[in-house]
Amino acid sequence: MTGASIAGNAAAYWLGRHGHDVTVCERAPAFRDGGQNIDVRGVGRTVIRHMGLEAEALREGTGEEGTVWIKADGTPAASFIASDIAGDGPTAEMEILRGDLARLIYEPARSHARFRFGDYIREIAQDPDGAMVTFAGGACERYDLVIIAEGVGAATRELIFPKENDPRWMDLTMAYFTIPRAPDDDRMWRWYHASGGRSISLRPDRYGTTRAMLSVQKNAHGEEDWPVARQKAWLRDTFADAGWQAPRVLAAMETTDDFYFDALRQVRMPRWSSGRVVLTGDAAWAVTPLGGIGATLALTGAYVLAGELALHDDVGAALAAYEAALRPMIEQAQGIPKLVPRLANPHSQVGIHILHAALRLASRPTLRHAAGRIFARPPKEPDLSRYARAMR
Repeated sequence: MTGASIAGNAAAYWLGRHGHDVTVCERAPAFRDGGQNIDVRGVGRTVIRHMGLEAEALREGTGEEGTVWIKADGTPAASFIASDIAGDGPTAEMEILRGDLARLIYEPARSHARFRFGDYIREIAQDPDGAMVTFAGGACERYDLVIIAEGVGAATRELIFPKENDPRWMDLTMAYFTIPRAPDDDRMWRWYHASGGRSISLRPDRYGTTRAMLSVQKNAHGEEDWPVARQKAWLRDTFADAGWQAPRVLAAMETTDDFYFDALRQVRMPRWSSGRVVLTGDAAWAVTPLGGIGATLALTGAYVLAGELALHDDVGAALAAYEAALRPMIEQAQGIPKLVPRLANPHSQVGIHILHAALRLASRPTLRHAAGRIFARPPKEPDLSRYARAMR
């Protein structure tokens, strides 16, 4: 398996628990902590519960208490307090940093799998019974199945599925990084909009720092491939006159050690498996943060993949069943209209005022529960009960 984040670690855990001999290869030299806020909802919570990690994941949460949209003068335009909403709204009950959730799963997975850091797959040669894998470090080993659980740009995917990904660009460019906490930072997700489709988000964590996000609603023109220095220069120019806490965020961006920049695009694959190689997680179906359930899909996909392999003696039949079980959920999650990023990131002050007015109306007590359901649309979840006995 390649990739030691949420999807890869979860798949390693469940496959190893079922008795498979699992090796996880990760290009990074060591386990990668860090990352921005993610949430786990619905069926993803079920998987975490089956792992016995639900209580710990809640304890290790960010402590985010709700979401507030900020006006140009720094005052609130609208807010959704998590405790006032039945179920999950913009802020879910299980809000946790990506690295914290990945490590939470990694620790028990280590008892069920071997992890090889600082290496990656250079070549895969398949036959009907397995795959011979050549690693960059020089090793050559044979496996019954190769699972690619890398990210949206999965390099290993191209070895077996060259040019098959037809990405759907979402017209939103984002940068994430950690900045020092300020005295007036609270436990809310604060979201500020400026003209030109720009926004600044500040979110709490449990480490005494603040997680910042800069986003711009625009067509992508290759910015995701620029050198980091050029990306930061572009953000400085773009947000120079944005207002609110832009100066603070841009200043902290210069010295942050976890800068991440990307132009959002979905991974659209016509198939998730070929012979003895299968994709899972973002490598198969990245929905982008706009989908709101990336971590949930990673956990669910790993559980379903392991479950189908447990239920079938034939690997091909198991992989076909895995794809059939998950496709409806993935297609729904990827069905975000291209208009959404534009509506959520207005380009004019009039548009921002309209957005704030709509959010203010939706946040009223009589409407907030219905609005919460919009933010947390129930997905077409697969039936996990059929795997319960096989996964014990």
